[in-house]
Amino acid sequence: SGGGIANVQLLEKKTVPLGIVHNMELRMAQNGEAPFKSKVADLRVVAYLYNWAPVQLILSKEFADKHGIKTFEDIATKKPPLRVASNRRGNVVHEVVDRMFRAIGVTEKDIEKWGGAVLAAASQEQGDLLRNRRIDGFFNSLFVGQRSILEVSNAIDVVMLPVSDATIKKVTEETGTDRFVIPAKAYAFQPDPVPAVSLGAMLVANKSMSDQDAYNIAKAMVEHANEMQSVHPAMKALTPKFMTQQKAGEFHPGAAKLFNEKGLL
Repeated sequence: SGGGIANVQLLEKKTVPLGIVHNMELRMAQNGEAPFKSKVADLRVVAYLYNWAPVQLILSKEFADKHGIKTFEDIATKKPPLRVASNRRGNVVHEVVDRMFRAIGVTEKDIEKWGGAVLAAASQEQGDLLRNRRIDGFFNSLFVGQRSILEVSNAIDVVMLPVSDATIKKVTEETGTDRFVIPAKAYAFQPDPVPAVSLGAMLVANKSMSDQDAYNIAKAMVEHANEMQSVHPAMKALTPKFMTQQKAGEFHPGAAKLFNEKGLL
């Protein structure tokens, strides 16, 4: 599909039995926020899959040094002519970044007024634009160690901006996203831990799924967590306990029964 927003619609129409949906997308659907025209109340969470896709704020070091930008909040006070790429409009990452800017009192019009611009570009495009000096930075939700960031950092000097606890708290409470700390030295250019807003994703079903089916799916995931951990390096942190740690939506009763039986919920 086209992503989590499309998955919500497919699940609501019962076109598919299961879909992966970001925590913020589920929150938006439940609240009836755009692009949803009305509240979506019939989706249930089967399991949390990850919450370690932090919004990584990458600027060229030259630009950051020139304008004295050391944190995300400095953008609001320094008012630099920032040319920044976010993900494509309609993608949940673009919405998260927009909420982050609003949390520090900055709008797209402000950035344009300062002589900058906000571009909508997919991950690979963002790296190309920064390498070619057509933008000054990009903000995207990615697993730590993402190749596009590594490739950019090998081509030009970059920095990663930390986000204040106050900003993170405001954004996570509003969107259902999580706080995440990118470990020190996750990248060669990043010596210190970097606090960030992070998207998470859940396995979601329509509430019409039978309790037995939801129970069986959750049971299979818990009992074969080691196999799920092996599919990608980023999934090594997926544990049975983590599968219950989401707060964005109501668990399917069948999944909740399994988690309770296992002492996980």
